[in-house]
Amino acid sequence: MTRHVTRQVNIKGVTVGGNSPVRIQSMNNTKTGDVKATLDQIFKLRDCGCEITRVAIPDMEAAQALKEITADSPIPVVADIHFDYRLAVESARNGAAKIRINPGNIGGPDRVAEVVRVCKERGIPIRVGVNSGSCERELVDKYGGVCAQALCESARRAVKLLEDQDFEDIVISIKSSSPVLTIDTYRTLASECDYPLHVGVTEAGTMKEGIVKSAVGIGTLLAEGIGDTIRVSLTDDPTEEVYAAISILKALNLKTGGIDFVSCPTCGRTKVPLIELAGKVEEKISRLPYDLKVAVMGCAVNGPGEAREADIGLAGGVDEFLLFRKGETCGKIRTANIDEAVDEFVREVIRVGEEKSKAY
Repeated sequence: MTRHVTRQVNIKGVTVGGNSPVRIQSMNNTKTGDVKATLDQIFKLRDCGCEITRVAIPDMEAAQALKEITADSPIPVVADIHFDYRLAVESARNGAAKIRINPGNIGGPDRVAEVVRVCKERGIPIRVGVNSGSCERELVDKYGGVCAQALCESARRAVKLLEDQDFEDIVISIKSSSPVLTIDTYRTLASECDYPLHVGVTEAGTMKEGIVKSAVGIGTLLAEGIGDTIRVSLTDDPTEEVYAAISILKALNLKTGGIDFVSCPTCGRTKVPLIELAGKVEEKISRLPYDLKVAVMGCAVNGPGEAREADIGLAGGVDEFLLFRKGETCGKIRTANIDEAVDEFVREVIRVGEEKSKAY
């Protein structure tokens, strides 16, 4: 795919836009004032692949807690501000890697100028955050509802407030809970500017619905080359947002490495409890560090052929399981016990993974 060309922004050592990879973000759900809990979660997010995280700054206590958090955080921390420009200023002074605001709702040009001044002094980018729930009433009336044109005009107004202060170290996000509106809006925005775009479907929901909506909205845009950094918004543990984001990027070949797990749908040829088998294998291997394609297939007849690209695969048979590599049979696991088969297969996956790692 051809990437939409954007300028590059540096977020405390992590570049976004330009030729940089699409960056993965999440947001802490801890109370920011609880420094230990927040840092513990940031380290967990880092460990599962998060590159930038965001914390809520609802009050001055949270803004001041940033000083200790940012001093020890292994990844850049973005301060999320609403309405009170003083929280943005304090967050910038306390080490925030980026400030997320809507310049239109923090109190006028003089207050925007104060935020910009502090960010300029410290080399801190600003993310202009607009969403469908905060679109100005006059724009909703002008366009007959919340639509791509209304949201983009809202974002342009916010960006202009920063540009009027000679500030262009900007990332833009315009989010909606509708994947269709999200897609339309970012397409429009990408045609109008070259600022890096933070893409996501906001308030996407719980795991089941949220991942589907995010994959549709984010995946469509990334497939068109639009999007420099992404966040999958889920009503769940933030680490699940990161795993979902990684899966979206890997599905589009925008990220390599880690386990690529595939399994076939069940059918009348299946000789084993495939749903249980695949679930147990995926649970045990999904966090392994190897760059492998792993397959679990329902029958020994078609399994190797259908998953011939797999580095290592398992196919169900009668009272035994067939092992295959790149479509060729390489052994058998002679047991009808699912747990025994899973454990032996996982050991084989690790062996192949270590073998491949040494080859590099």
